[in-house]
Amino acid sequence: MRSLILLAAALAAAHHAAAATPVGDALQRPALMVRAPQRAVLLAAAQAGERIVAVGERGIVALSDDRGATWQQAPCPVSVTLTMVRFADAQHGVAVGHGGTVLTTVDSGATWTLRLDGRRVAQLAKAAAKTPEAQKEAERLAMDGPDKPFLDVLLWDAKRMLAVGAYGLAFYTADAGQGWKPWMERLPNPKALHWYVARRAGDALLLAGEQGLLVRSDDAGQTFRALASPYKGSWFAGEIKADGGLVLAGLRGNVWRSADGGANWSQLASPVPATITAMAGDADGSLLLASQAGVVLRLQGDALVPVNPQALPMPAALLPLRDGALLTLGGAGVMPVAARAKEARQ
Repeated sequence: MRSLILLAAALAAAHHAAAATPVGDALQRPALMVRAPQRAVLLAAAQAGERIVAVGERGIVALSDDRGATWQQAPCPVSVTLTMVRFADAQHGVAVGHGGTVLTTVDSGATWTLRLDGRRVAQLAKAAAKTPEAQKEAERLAMDGPDKPFLDVLLWDAKRMLAVGAYGLAFYTADAGQGWKPWMERLPNPKALHWYVARRAGDALLLAGEQGLLVRSDDAGQTFRALASPYKGSWFAGEIKADGGLVLAGLRGNVWRSADGGANWSQLASPVPATITAMAGDADGSLLLASQAGVVLRLQGDALVPVNPQALPMPAALLPLRDGALLTLGGAGVMPVAARAKEARQ
């Protein structure tokens, strides 16, 4: 089996435990219930109305209805590592992860349905292949088995979504996961590099990944064009701001911003030369970034300002809450840093 432990090199240690079991077996085995899901390795979180939904290793889905004070675990039909979760509204959400897994929920994360896995990914890719290169890639997917993870997913609404991941995987659904279309041939990614970042704002889509891989769509994904990357390292985090500006971040504290859709870029000096592992928009419209060094940064004008005076265990994800509080997630589970976040604004 071709093993891939992802969310970037910065998260390799957090993923190590999830690699011990063959992915195919984990796709058929429900997640084990644990006593304290908030202390598990958690890699992503989203808000479903007032509920917080977090996902992570071995299919753990953790729910909180009191802003992270207490947690309960939701059943999950697979025990693969889940890498991203997003919600279209308070009820409808999607989680993606290892083994080509896509799960959907219609009840705010209380229950989940498996909509796609690596075996079906290979079948769909083979059926849709139109070129010799695409056919060869589909055959490789089938031979390797269901070991390729999805690493991000973007939503238009409760039915339309695009999941992207390792080795250029990209699959779109218009019916909440009942049917899927491969988008690999639609995307300018001839080397089948990994996609780490997928973001949407209106009809604008931004995908970014390995070795400076960077593409944009301005027509809701009907067509894509490659953008020249300002650096050759991998992008691990990114956002499209409310004003249309782009911010991307990656290795060794590289943070870059574009005000013209990606035509030109300027670098933001980071006070911490460590890999950026996560990025999220705050309730007030500012951006927060998490670094491998455990420092959370806030983008204020042209400056990246540290939020927390003491380093946290390496965060894999950030979740700014609507009331201004902030949660980090990673190898140590959920950690609130609300007081420090408010203090940094003063």
